[in-house]
Amino acid sequence: MNSSALTLMVFAMGTVTLLTGYFFYRVLTAKPKPEPDSYTDDDED
Repeated sequence: MNSSALTLMVFAMGTVTLLTGYFFYRVLTAKPKPEPDSYTDDDED
């Protein structure tokens, strides 16, 4: 494998790894949406 192929492979793998880590971080630190306390709060009347 020549050096340009190795450089491209390392760059691509690094980019995918960083993006995956970023989105895992975003999911794990997201604030939960407020949910209704009971089923009666879902009623329209």
